[in-house]
Amino acid sequence: MKVFEQLIRVEPQHIDGLQHVNNVVYVQWVQNIAEAHWNSLAPDEIKKRYAWVVVRHEIEYLSPAFLYDVLRARTWVAESAGARSVRKVEIYRQSDGRKMITASTTWCLLDAATGKPRRIETDILKLFHA
Repeated sequence: MKVFEQLIRVEPQHIDGLQHVNNVVYVQWVQNIAEAHWNSLAPDEIKKRYAWVVVRHEIEYLSPAFLYDVLRARTWVAESAGARSVRKVEIYRQSDGRKMITASTTWCLLDAATGKPRRIETDILKLFHA
């Protein structure tokens, strides 16, 4: 399992009427880190052949994050079967290590040319688990 990490700074556009990060922003961050992880691992030839789509998001909101907090996001692929992969994401506040969210997202691999689901073969699996 390869863990990928990114830092995120909470900016004014991330804040809602309750003065903390809006829940929808976390969904975007979960997708952003998944894309960044994929782009850091997959060579261009593989990225041209495949695409990923989300089929399910599950997020547990544990603690609020506030303006200008620096957050550490971590992601990894927990399991893969058929055309689907389950990716985990955790986001922590950098200053005190407090966990903000945990997320589990199910992704489906598509053939980029046809748009149809494609079984996750060894070439993809070894990227995530080598």
